[in-house]
Order: sequence, then C-alpha cells, then structure tokens
Amino acid sequence: MSRRATTDGPPRLDVDAMLDDPSLRVVVCCGSGGVGKTTVAAALALRGAERGRRTVVLTIDPARRLAQSLGLSELDNTPRPVEGVVAGAGGSLDAMMLDMKRTFDEVVQTHATPEKAAQMLANPFYQALSSSFAGTQEYMAMEKLGQLRAVQDADGRDRWDLIVVDTPPSRSALDFLDAPERLGSFLDSRFLRLLLTPAKAGGKAYARVLSTIAGGVTGVMTKVLGAQVLTDVQTFVAAFDSMFGGFRERAQRTYALLAGKGTRFVVVAAPEPDAVREAGFFVDRLLADRMPLGGVVVNRATLTPVPDLGSDETRAAAERADTEGGHRAGTAEVLWVHARRAARVEAESEVVSRLVRVDPPVPTVVVPARPLDVTDLDALRAVGDDLASGPVVTPRAGDR
Repeated sequence: MSRRATTDGPPRLDVDAMLDDPSLRVVVCCGSGGVGKTTVAAALALRGAERGRRTVVLTIDPARRLAQSLGLSELDNTPRPVEGVVAGAGGSLDAMMLDMKRTFDEVVQTHATPEKAAQMLANPFYQALSSSFAGTQEYMAMEKLGQLRAVQDADGRDRWDLIVVDTPPSRSALDFLDAPERLGSFLDSRFLRLLLTPAKAGGKAYARVLSTIAGGVTGVMTKVLGAQVLTDVQTFVAAFDSMFGGFRERAQRTYALLAGKGTRFVVVAAPEPDAVREAGFFVDRLLADRMPLGGVVVNRATLTPVPDLGSDETRAAAERADTEGGHRAGTAEVLWVHARRAARVEAESEVVSRLVRVDPPVPTVVVPARPLDVTDLDALRAVGDDLASGPVVTPRAGDR
C-alpha cells in the first residue's frame, strides 16, 4: 500500500473503540519532535486505564514531560504506579522510562551464567556498547517491550493488557522495525565470525588461530583500535557468543508482536509543514512494511467557533462594518479576529490535507491547541476527551 491522492476525507479515529478492544495489546505513538507525542501517549494510557485497562506507558524519550504530567517525581526502568487515576473496573496505570544500559544489563544477567555476566558487565567494550552505540536503543526497546508483554501477576494473568509506547522524537523512532534484520546481518557478518573463531578455538590455540585466520587484518585493526581495545572487543564477543541467538529470536518475536493484530501504530503530527512531512514519512514506512496503522492524530490544531464561516467572507463582512462605522465598530473588530483565525485554520488545513489524502484513507482525529501546557492528570484527561471526540480533517474544496 502507498499514499496517493483521494477525493474522500478520512474516517474519524475512534479512540474509545480502539482502547476498548480487548484484542488490542500495544499502542505505539510515533512522530517528530515538538508535536505533543508524549502527551498523546500519556493521554491514551490514562484514558485506557480509566476505561478499565491494566495499562503501562513506556517512554523512550528522555524528556521529563511524561513524569510531570503523570504527577511523578521521576521515571526509571521500573514501572511505577500512577496515583490519582480514576480507574475503571480492573483498570490501573503504571509508567516507566527506558534505561538503555540497565535494560542491556538485565538481559545479560538473565541470559548468561553468573560468571559470564560478571565478565561481560566489567568489559570496557560492553560498557561503551550498552551506553552509546547506534542502534542499541532500538534493540533495548524491543527487549523491554517483550519483557513487559511477558510479565504476569500472582493469578497467572498478564500484568498489563495494554502497553502504550512513546517513541523517540525523530525518524529513528521506527528503527526498531529494522532491529531483527540489522541484528541478523551483524551476527552473520564476516567480521564477527573472524572474532568468534579464535575464541572458539580456546586456550593457547587462540593466538595461533587468530594469527592464521586474521593475518594482516589483525595488525591493521590493532593499529586502528589499539591492542587493548581489540582485546576488549574479542573478549566481549567470546563472552557474548552464546547470547546472540537469543537476541535475534527475541527481536523477531517482538517484531511479530508489533506486526500482529494486537498492535496499533498512531502517528502524531502538528499542522505545520515540517511536522506533516515527517508524519508522512511515518505513514509511508508503516504502510510499506504492512504494519497495523491505527490512525493519525493532528495535534495542536487551530479551531474556530464558526467553522463554516471562511476567512474571505468574514474579511468582506469586516470591511463593510468598518465602512459603516459607528455602532458597527465592535462588530467589525470581532469579525477581524475571526477572519485572522479562519485564515490560520485554512492554512493548517491546506498543510494537513497533504497528509490525509491516503488511499485507503487512514482514520484521523484533530486535537485543538490548548492555552496552557499539559502538566497534570486533569489536563491529560481533557486531551483524552479531545482525542475521543475531536473532528476529522475535511479536505479543502480544491482537494476534492
């Protein structure tokens, strides 16, 4: 499937029907920075909990907005209960923020022997890899999502029946879709096999095999990396060898979860050219990968109390009122305010119409801009109400 022009407007994204569907287990919110994606994710999680879902919201964005809006002093790698939630029957809300290194450490400690785990955690190359290597965050996001999905309570039920994921504010937010393939390519790479083969030889044969197989390559790597760094890398690979297969298997399992019927991706955009362009990238990527795209949220949109009164006719009426003067002066002022607001609505609609002209149409909802920042549960509830009842984007006459 791909995006192309369509004359029909999109259907409205029915947020409540989505959240009430017991088969829905994961909602992934993605979008560029500055569009309110974290707020939308938190509002969806709160609304799900207050409609009876056992919900956890996981943010991969290190900003503190989610913790502040949920009334928590901090978030870390452990789900924390959110107080003040008016939960529906059986509902609850927990929140957490991905700690990439801690998650990596947990994987090592869970899937390696105590001796190998201690060796791994002390390895300088592992410490660098687990903290800052490109792609590690995406792998760990997959791991954490899989972990949350597998947690059960004392009664043997899934601890959470709804997981809301707030992804990083950039195009890399969808890099985790490539995690299984990229991980497989890395595991099957010639360079990795080169490092693994000497380790598997063991004992004094290590140096002889390394010298025989690697030949001059080792000398080059030693000059480039340094002898100690190369030794750290080789030690890391040798210790990690037994865990690689598990990484790939779990990444593939989580990818299957994301591609399944129990997941919905929600793309969050703002009515601005750059944000719409980024949202279009997300929509294209999700459609191309046949991922379950739930809908688009156009956040922070400008609305008018009289949506059918356009800027041109309002401006004409305002000019007539100005000409008449006298008691019409106050009317003219109100009309000019509406004309400026209507012109902004029309400009935003023109920008957003490029995003919603999708075949087949993607469910869409418009959330109005709020006068104040969202900093508490009451404000999040209001955003949730807007998500559930907001209008759709109506294509302009010129787009039909």
